[in-house]
Amino acid sequence: MTPEIERLKQQFGKSVYGERAETGRLTSVSVAPEVLPAAAEFMARVLEMRFLFLAGFDERKSGGGFRLRYAFAHPREDRFLALAVQAGETEASFPSVVSLYPQANWQEREIQDLFGLKPSGHPDPRRLVLHEDWPAGQYPLRKDFPNGVKVPRRQGDYPFERVEGAGVFEIPVGPVHAGVIEPGHFRFSSAGESILKLEIRLFYTHKGIEKLGEGKSPREILCLAERVSGDNSVSHAAACAQALEALSGTTVPERALRLRVILLELERLYNHVADISGVVLDVAFSFGAAQLAAVKERLLRLNERLTGQRLLRSMIVPGGVHKDFAAGALDHLLRETEAIKKDFEQIVHIIWNSSSFLDRVEETGIIRREIAEALGGTGPAARASGVDRDLRRDHPYGVYSQLFFMVPVFAEGDVESRLKVRIQEIYESFKLIHEVAAGLAPGPCLAVPRPLAPMAHALGGVESPRGECFHWLSTDREGKISRWKIQSPSFANWPLIEYAVLENIVPDFPVINKSLNLSYSGNDR
Repeated sequence: MTPEIERLKQQFGKSVYGERAETGRLTSVSVAPEVLPAAAEFMARVLEMRFLFLAGFDERKSGGGFRLRYAFAHPREDRFLALAVQAGETEASFPSVVSLYPQANWQEREIQDLFGLKPSGHPDPRRLVLHEDWPAGQYPLRKDFPNGVKVPRRQGDYPFERVEGAGVFEIPVGPVHAGVIEPGHFRFSSAGESILKLEIRLFYTHKGIEKLGEGKSPREILCLAERVSGDNSVSHAAACAQALEALSGTTVPERALRLRVILLELERLYNHVADISGVVLDVAFSFGAAQLAAVKERLLRLNERLTGQRLLRSMIVPGGVHKDFAAGALDHLLRETEAIKKDFEQIVHIIWNSSSFLDRVEETGIIRREIAEALGGTGPAARASGVDRDLRRDHPYGVYSQLFFMVPVFAEGDVESRLKVRIQEIYESFKLIHEVAAGLAPGPCLAVPRPLAPMAHALGGVESPRGECFHWLSTDREGKISRWKIQSPSFANWPLIEYAVLENIVPDFPVINKSLNLSYSGNDR
């Protein structure tokens, strides 16, 4: 029994029961629904554990009804704890914790849409994932909802919140945008050019990946994981592989763990360079954007030289990596990253000495620390607002515990700070790649994975370029995947943009949006 569970039992008595050590670093305990809000508050205020996400489970076939699991992270130790709550089968409701954890807003609404469970006391019970043309009574993540069935649609309108007043008007943007961009609807309420309110409507690209994962093999699950968000393929594959390896008790060889670190940091490099380039382009600094685009292309070609894939897909498999780097590839990696780093330094120097560029990013799109923490912000967006958090350091995976690196944190919370976080992380990624590559010892790259344990749960997580990426996997009595919950960093960060744009002008929205680097596909899943 962990100290946290022992203190929960002391506080709530028989309302806390059924503790079990899950696979990996995860422990779970059940709490009665009537004490859930108090237990969640106890976790935060007394035990100082951080709420991560909420996952719903349909366990009616095994007699468990509907169950919710609230994942928490220990602030100082590499441990995770889940509170499990019975949501019932007939009443199909659960107490909302949004008043305590505002970040649970979207998560509870997602449970409502996909499982048909009502969060009692939720301040905004509107639909989130399912749009208004989706028929009532159809809940995609229930076990009795069939895969591959075309659902008939109906008419419906989303009830946007309106700002009333003299001189206030609405500017609808999207869901179809100019250029190559995924769909998302943005509705601005403005007085002149000043933004008074922004309401976003997403989930136009929902792929049903969590449903597709039911009953799939580990290799099939990893293939799907790489398609959650194309430019974060390695991060999602690594997080999913961690959960699969915990479920099977597979020990990954040291060389494979080190190669995974190289892949993860290469993914961070090309993402961060692309993000900076996007912001630079949106302030019309075409020269800087073109130079950064050339750096990104050089990184993508390096990826292809090393793995055969520009986006590094198909490298991570259960038990390690699909293949080792070819002869001479590590020497090429060290030479090329050193040359790319020098080019990047020169471009950053030029950009940061442009007063017109700095004028557009300084004090633009500010996200206060209290907002970032309350909404569960993660990654560079949170670290730019003073939230000192990074899974690589705080809950190390692979060989990150053996490596030394700096986690850049800034307090201003504006576009400039988000760019500075990424720039510093790029330099740290170069250092990590060189350290890991230089010390790479010969050895196997793949362990034969064992079968998945039946009736078990496991949690995998990595610090992706956008932030914390978690994959929760559960198995049935036959050891097959019965539930797959993906907590993407974009799902955590999209609500931040509604606060970042306040007191800014409409023309600054593209710059603010690019500085957060939010993925439609990764959010919608």
